[in-house]
Amino acid sequence: MKIIKLEDQKNQELFERSKLDAEGAMDTVKSILAAVKINGDIALKQYTEKFDMALLDVIRVEDDAIEKSLLNLDEKLINALKKAADNISKFHRAQIPDEWFIEVDEGVTAGQVIRPLDSVGCYIPGGRAVYPSTILMTVIPAKIAGVKRIICCTPPQPDGSVMDVVLAAAKVAGATEIYKVGGAQAIAAMAYGTESIPKVDKIVGPGNIFVTAAKQLVYGTVDIDFPAGPSEVLILADETANPDYIAMDMMAQAEHDPNASCVLISTSETIAMEVDKKIKEQINGMQRKEIISESLGRFGLIAIAESMDDAIEFSNKYAPEHLIIMTVEPEEVLKKINNAGSIFLGKLTPVAAGDYGSGTNHVLPTSECARMYSGLSAESFLKKPTVQRLNEKGVLNLYNMVTTLAEYEGLYAHAESFKKRVKDVENKK
Repeated sequence: MKIIKLEDQKNQELFERSKLDAEGAMDTVKSILAAVKINGDIALKQYTEKFDMALLDVIRVEDDAIEKSLLNLDEKLINALKKAADNISKFHRAQIPDEWFIEVDEGVTAGQVIRPLDSVGCYIPGGRAVYPSTILMTVIPAKIAGVKRIICCTPPQPDGSVMDVVLAAAKVAGATEIYKVGGAQAIAAMAYGTESIPKVDKIVGPGNIFVTAAKQLVYGTVDIDFPAGPSEVLILADETANPDYIAMDMMAQAEHDPNASCVLISTSETIAMEVDKKIKEQINGMQRKEIISESLGRFGLIAIAESMDDAIEFSNKYAPEHLIIMTVEPEEVLKKINNAGSIFLGKLTPVAAGDYGSGTNHVLPTSECARMYSGLSAESFLKKPTVQRLNEKGVLNLYNMVTTLAEYEGLYAHAESFKKRVKDVENKK
């Protein structure tokens, strides 16, 4: 891996990482969206045959297939799904905000109430690997938020089936329906609705460049979580860090995708060199060594910082999806972190904990988007309507301010709506 001095690289090189540029897919995706919007299920079946090599008679997964999936899997795997689901549920329940009301002026009460979305669509990717954990991470927060209808779309196998582990995860998580459709066509179906698949209010979940492009194009028709690109990790380490752990954490992130980005910033040259050595020693023993090697070769980087403050400054500019803080006092470093999707404190906390079982969500912003987005949460599925109520005293207290501003803006009916009420209140005195 490339090893550099942090202070020698103040320009763009350190910030380079794989970014999902959906522009190249837009024309193809636009035609898919249009076809699904016009032709519904017919288009879905045609695209599923073209892209997934699967002939579909029925798009929705039958309920008995979902029930049988639990019987077809090893009990150890089912228990792991249930344990992960329990931890995810506990964490996301704590994210539900309280409703509140305050008196902003005498006689004027205002507040905020909490309401769930009516329906949500969760996209579950296929391809390089099967991701039952993504079902848990997308469905459970929506269920905790109180969403009534939670559907999942996922690419089918060539025989038209969905793998048992995906169905079992959906059952454990509490999805209401599962559909055998993937790619941009699935996003179109959830955004516009077809004969089989209902239109939803929001679409969440990661996907490839075509899925991301489709989500960007349907945004406004429905809400989306955020555009997500290849996975990434940034590790901040001092001289107390464990190089074995760091090396494995970097390879663990790299095995996701050849485009994954893995960066170590260390204040210790010894740690930096040792991590590089450990990776070289262990990479050939990894089952996904080809993917890891390509990823680290393209987007892997080790940088040596003069101070932890310099490393933290870089981290906040980089805004990583995953940030591991492996220092003697990680909580002190945490106080200075502003931009990160999910943060892992201490040498015993790998990203895999958040990916599967610590309870936090692994659907996270990438490509510097942690500067303005947070990861998926229970709040992602909530609306927060504001509420206000005026009594007689409140109408009188706001009268001069409201009518002055309304008339200045030329909105005389706004002012009149107050004047009529004030007149009635004063006539009662």
